[in-house]
Amino acid sequence: MQPVEKVSVDDAPTRTRVTKSIMENGPSTAADLALRLHLTPAAVRRHLDQLLADGIVEARDQRVIGQRGRGRPAKVFALTDAGRSTFDSSYDELAVEALRFLAKTGGDDAVMAFARHRLSDLEDRYRPLLQLADPAQRPQVLADALSRDGFAASIGTTPAGSQMCQHHCPVAHVAVEFPQMCEAESEMFARLLGTHVQRLATIAHGDGVCTTHLPHIPDSPDTPSSTAAERLPS
Repeated sequence: MQPVEKVSVDDAPTRTRVTKSIMENGPSTAADLALRLHLTPAAVRRHLDQLLADGIVEARDQRVIGQRGRGRPAKVFALTDAGRSTFDSSYDELAVEALRFLAKTGGDDAVMAFARHRLSDLEDRYRPLLQLADPAQRPQVLADALSRDGFAASIGTTPAGSQMCQHHCPVAHVAVEFPQMCEAESEMFARLLGTHVQRLATIAHGDGVCTTHLPHIPDSPDTPSSTAAERLPS
């Protein structure tokens, strides 16, 4: 017999947990969420129905890797721009206006200089952590450091290296208009890891996560120049 889900007077805290779980882990099925949050599938679907109605999440077809089984693939639920905004700063519009003024008065180079300056403190904090780690462990160390700063990063392996996914970007709305924010971040990853990196997807471009390919790192990398990061094609 299935357990009966108790309906609380205020579902907002649980709904926030559902939303946060999608933000931290990327597009998820109802079954994934139920297992992750220790809820019944019926309860998760009820919360997802409300989040869909509120425009906080959207349903997508699940990508199937390899041979597809019988039946339709399960739906996955991803955050919409409105859903992400619940975790983002309310000062996005102010930031965009400031960068528009900077671009008008100083040009694109001034915007890029700001984007690099914005990340300088992060880079200074992360560099000692990566220098102490074995080269093979540096992608995971970087992802852990980013997660502690709210980027909800995870690492997967590929035959050619690692793939880092950032499920949250606090400047996504700004980066839609100013891709220099993404470019400066890729440059930082390249310098920290001692290898070129390649952006495969970004939240700012409408993808569910920011995905970066990190090639295998040499045992004794030299610090690359900032041009080692390959730009995401516009």
